[in-house]
Amino acid sequence: MGWFGCETVLRQWAGPQFSYPFDEQSFKADLRLQTLASFALIDQQNELVAFGQYYLRNGRCHLGRLAVSPSQRGKGIALQLIDELLQHGCSALAVKQGSLFVFAENVSAIKAYEKAGFEFCQYPELIPMPDCFYMVKLKITL
Repeated sequence: MGWFGCETVLRQWAGPQFSYPFDEQSFKADLRLQTLASFALIDQQNELVAFGQYYLRNGRCHLGRLAVSPSQRGKGIALQLIDELLQHGCSALAVKQGSLFVFAENVSAIKAYEKAGFEFCQYPELIPMPDCFYMVKLKITL
């Protein structure tokens, strides 16, 4: 929760439906931990360094709420998180492609997703959030 110190940063990560201000109870409820596959990367000191979720959307393993600890950014952890989520998610969902949404102003995330093999793609419906891009990774090797 401490990674998201203002409403703008929280909305960029979690989307418009997430409660702000939040408390521990509302944060956990809005994460939908009971209904979405949720994963964390923990370092050797047992500290949370990254978090992400996935679910099936339009026949793809759709990644959401990807976050890396501010103190750990720039170390390749985002790529590790994305790879592990796609490996696990594609296997569990029996699909071979991944997708995600990213806000246009989130340049650092876009760079990480492109580095992970994602490309911009036309979304088949109306994008549920304004100022968002849809990105896909068409080939995932399990």
